[in-house]
Amino acid sequence: MASPYLKEACVESLEQALAAEVKGADRLELCAYLAFDGLTPAPDLIKKVIGQVKIPVRVIIRPRNGDFKYNEEELNHMQSGIELCKKLGAEGVVFGVLNPDNTLNIEAIKQLAKAAKPLKVVIHKAIDATPDPLEALQQLLELKGIDTVLTSGGKSNAFDGAETLKAMLELAGDQIEVMPAGKITQFNLQELHASLGAKAYHGSRIVGELN
Repeated sequence: MASPYLKEACVESLEQALAAEVKGADRLELCAYLAFDGLTPAPDLIKKVIGQVKIPVRVIIRPRNGDFKYNEEELNHMQSGIELCKKLGAEGVVFGVLNPDNTLNIEAIKQLAKAAKPLKVVIHKAIDATPDPLEALQQLLELKGIDTVLTSGGKSNAFDGAETLKAMLELAGDQIEVMPAGKITQFNLQELHASLGAKAYHGSRIVGELN
């Protein structure tokens, strides 16, 4: 029987990617340095993972650790990363950019989303650092070209953010996939799904331990 939702596993090596696929992941988010919440992986790792798994791979585009306020040089670096992911056959790219006041930097997001076409575009948990994730989602809905928003509902995990996640899912409807993330594992996913009913969930242990 088909699962009622899609499971996206967050991985940082070829071994983890292969293990996640075997354990039933439907899609991968490929990162480097998960200890820093994920940075852009090396080109050879992107190439190997896309070449060896059969499920879609989305690649994080994050040039450094820390906040999501990027200068022109960093944004150019992100754009180059997006171009590379296109060439290597990624299904999508994952990024987020904020203004100095922590609101979404819509201009930069527009520019990167345009560069990413026709890849899927995911706005990551930078949205959780905004003053109001619901308002930020509304801005993204008006943008067009954004496919998925990865979020914990403004909290450190999906369970604490469940009320906001429900509101975000309702607001997005079928326009954008709101993908809950944050401490979701194979053991608590069912319980969370019963409360949220999302179409996709994300986690590094969503199909179990991968090491």
